[in-house]
Amino acid sequence: MTVAAIVLVPDTAVALAEADGEPAIRRVVHSAWSGGALPIVIVTDDPDGRLAGIVADLEATLSRPTKAEPRGVAWYVNGRRAADRAVTGTTAGLLWPVRCAWVDPETVTSLVEAHGATPDYIVRPAWLGKEGFPILVPAAFDEKLLGRIGLHGYQAIEALVSEGAQHRALDLGDPGIVFDLATPRAELPGYQGPPEPAGGPPPEWNAALAAQDQRSGEPRR
Repeated sequence: MTVAAIVLVPDTAVALAEADGEPAIRRVVHSAWSGGALPIVIVTDDPDGRLAGIVADLEATLSRPTKAEPRGVAWYVNGRRAADRAVTGTTAGLLWPVRCAWVDPETVTSLVEAHGATPDYIVRPAWLGKEGFPILVPAAFDEKLLGRIGLHGYQAIEALVSEGAQHRALDLGDPGIVFDLATPRAELPGYQGPPEPAGGPPPEWNAALAAQDQRSGEPRR
């Protein structure tokens, strides 16, 4: 299972805004990379090339949409195609608006793990019951998203869910899922982390043997 991070940058000024002492786009890329997303694709028109210079030393690919591609889900599909060119066989993408710069790397890891456990499911992260970004979208939905051109990413996902797409919400204890750059880092609620493994509880490998030994009354040698 290979999950790409598709970072959407409709406004270069937001990507260049300060976030913990560095441009927001760099913080997003660091979080995606540290969490295990591969490849990382930044979709932006970057008219003056400033963004390309900011991320030149990072493990990220820039993809410039055509003028015919409206902002929103069309840019995400553009990024998914670029991801497949960079790494063959990516199985899902993280729909990630650049304004969501406070996402913790562990949240990315949990989403990747959840994809391994439920590969056909859209996985929407949540904090205290409120859903946010990035949203994990299996590659199987790419073609269906093409029919939602013109919608924003969240609207397109809502449309897929309303049509019966399998999905799950995953509470990950990360306020960065729902609080974007409009909230200063110092004002974020505390990070708690996921209450349980995203892929489900670990198997009790020896549970059956232990039960058998208990019934027999003999210690296992």
